[in-house]
Formats: sequence, C-alpha cells, structure tokens
Amino acid sequence: MYSARVPEISDQPVEFGTSGWLYRSNKLMYDRVTNTLWRQFLGEPVLGKLANSGIRLKKFPVTLTTWGEWRASHPDTTVLSRDTGVYEASFYVPEEDPRAIYHEYFNSPNTMFPVWLESGALATKDQVLGVFIGGVAKAYQVKALRLHPVFNDHLGEIALVVVTDPTSGGARAYLRDYQGRVVRFDEKLGGELGALLLHDASGNAWRVTEEALVLADDPSVTLDRIPTNNAFWFGWYSNHPSSLVYPRPSG
Repeated sequence: MYSARVPEISDQPVEFGTSGWLYRSNKLMYDRVTNTLWRQFLGEPVLGKLANSGIRLKKFPVTLTTWGEWRASHPDTTVLSRDTGVYEASFYVPEEDPRAIYHEYFNSPNTMFPVWLESGALATKDQVLGVFIGGVAKAYQVKALRLHPVFNDHLGEIALVVVTDPTSGGARAYLRDYQGRVVRFDEKLGGELGALLLHDASGNAWRVTEEALVLADDPSVTLDRIPTNNAFWFGWYSNHPSSLVYPRPSG
C-alpha cells in the first residue's frame, strides 16, 4: 500500500490504474498524470516520463489478519461496501472458499505466468513477510513466525523485532533501537485479542499498535513500525534476488 501523494508530479493525490501488463509476474500500474508505468511491488517508475527519476512512492505498513482481530483493535474501522453495482455481494467470498476466483490458484504450487528468477529456499507460494531496510532485504516465512510470535533480529546494522499473532498470522515489524540502546524482547506474546503486549528483558510492558510499540508506563517512548510486504515467496524473490531468508535453508 502506497501514499497517493507524489509531490514530484502533482500537488493533488495521484490516481493510478492497472495497465494490464506484468513484470516478473507482478502487475505494472500507471499514473494518470504522466502515464508512466510503475512497478507495483517496489513503487518505482520503470517506463515513461518518470523512469530513472529516483522517485519512490511512500509505503504504508499493512497487516494480513482476521476481521475479528482487526475490529477488536480498531472498532471504528470503515469497510468498503461489497455493493459495487458490478458484481453481486455474494460474489465476494473468503479466499479459502472453493468458490473464490483465485482459490484454485492459491492452492496450486504453480504460478500463473513463468517466473525467471527462482529460489528453492522456500516453497514457491510460501507466504512471507518481506522487509527491506538499510539496503538489506529479508523474507520471513509466515508459518515459521507463528511458531515464534516475538522474533528479535538484525538486518545489517538495524535491530528489529517481528511480532506475529499466532492465531491470525498477522505480522508486524518494528525497530528496537531506542536512543542508541537496543531493546530485546521476551519471546512470549501477552495480552488478548486487540490488545497485544510485549515485555522486554527488563520486564517493561510495550503495547503493540499499528504505528509503533508503545512503552506502557511512558507513552512518549515508542519504537517505530517498519513498512513491510505480504507476498508469495516467488514474488518477493523476483524483486529482491539477494534477499535473506528466515528460516535459513537447511544444507
């Protein structure tokens, strides 16, 4: 998810459309100001007026979770209507429902289109949480994160922690360097639905929010959230072929 604010080309929110073209099995979108093609996965322009301009869309953090967990944390959430006038509301069913459009694809090990950059480090369609920060990319296998809901890690010089709800699989990544001190968290995740808590090595409690980890005893102390990608392994690797992987491949 990206911000539609692109001050380099407009002082108004920019609208994007789907070009119908793919690059490395990932869609290319276009902006309706310059008609430049953009890589959806990286948020960068690749063909047209803005290509090689160095512009990058600002990424927002996202989480793949359950409606119950999300609503418990955000009871005032608004929801897009399924009454679109294009399809009947019954057309929109959960992805695990055999009637879903992509149900067969999601449950097949094959990709819809050829992928030229491949890696056997994970299964082709393993779901991963992708992090790219400080010039280093890493893919965290979601099913492995469920077994380790609080995972302290380093990417280069950057310390981070990945927090995963073991029920929904919703994962979020946060910085854990506060004023030059690296905070280390216990591996157990506490709290309840909609109010998850971490505890650091000193016993301090931290609330898990969408924007940051917040020290319970002093809300002015926060650890910022890191924008991430939820993706299939083949999609992440195609765009980050030098990516590190968790868990590390055996052998």
